[in-house]
Amino acid sequence: MADDVSIGVDKDFVEFVVKSIVSQPDKVVVVRTVDDMGVLLTLQVAKEDMGKVIGRSGQTAKSIRILLRVIGSKENTRVNMKIVEPEGGEVVGGELDDEPAATSILDDPELEL
Repeated sequence: MADDVSIGVDKDFVEFVVKSIVSQPDKVVVVRTVDDMGVLLTLQVAKEDMGKVIGRSGQTAKSIRILLRVIGSKENTRVNMKIVEPEGGEVVGGELDDEPAATSILDDPELEL
């Protein structure tokens, strides 16, 4: 690997995979930093694409992280990926969730089933 920490197989991998699954590939930004803990890839995507990158129950993000571990093991480094949450609220299923969740029976025992 080169002396420049901003380039690497791991960063190229994440960019390729994420740009392949999102609607706005031009808004994908991957920043690679190296410290004594290993490599940290910080991923930023458009608000609309957060659901696609994270996947159901986080399975897509988990899969990308597992593959990054494999890439890191070949390079004898620890590779972590952080997904930056877009400003403006929590993203659920690719859309902003501005409405509060409905009250559940756990919140209000007076509710009937």
